[in-house]
Amino acid sequence: MTEPSNPPERSLEELVTAVQIGQVERTLELVQEALDDGVRASVILHNGLLLAMERLGVKFKNNEVWVPEVLLAARALNQGTRALKPYLTESDAPFKGKVVIGTVRGDLHDIGKNLVKMMLEGSGFEVIDIGVNVPDQTFVDVVREQRPDILCLSALLTTTIDQLRSVIDAISAAGLRDSVKILIGGAPVTQSFADAIGADGYAEEAASAAKLAREITALAKQAQ
Repeated sequence: MTEPSNPPERSLEELVTAVQIGQVERTLELVQEALDDGVRASVILHNGLLLAMERLGVKFKNNEVWVPEVLLAARALNQGTRALKPYLTESDAPFKGKVVIGTVRGDLHDIGKNLVKMMLEGSGFEVIDIGVNVPDQTFVDVVREQRPDILCLSALLTTTIDQLRSVIDAISAAGLRDSVKILIGGAPVTQSFADAIGADGYAEEAASAAKLAREITALAKQAQ
């Protein structure tokens, strides 16, 4: 029997490459080719699109790629998942949920936040971005109004890192702490700091943040 010229596994590996180098049109072509070959949408999502970003996240962590390359890849990811969405059933995409994301008061940086937002959207989350320089009370008000599954907090400066603790304290004082998982990130943030302030998770970069969000929501649904 003659081997297929483009078996599904090869198509998915090509898809991983296309996403990582930010080729939007090629990503869309390969998503459609995989669907035409009978590959399940969930397999394309997890073994193609999301795997690409996980691998790119490792490269980013090791300083093998830079922010512009990650932004291009995230754009390809979003376009690919948008094309795949009509083919995904509820069981295919079990990680969907609502996320509120923002940069804490006194900090105007948004590149890292925007990267995480794009990764989360590509993973099927509804993301409410409340911007930069966000006061504690605004986080409290939005969590109370929107009831998100996850709150993502960003701080890029050593002078604003303590605002992460301040937001978590404000959420707790408002009686909302048990209703939301809180993930934090940013250049000066560490796992030990996250543990010390009572955050539910910490990620070094955007792909890891999206993966952690998927894991947290999956565990929450299993516990229901």
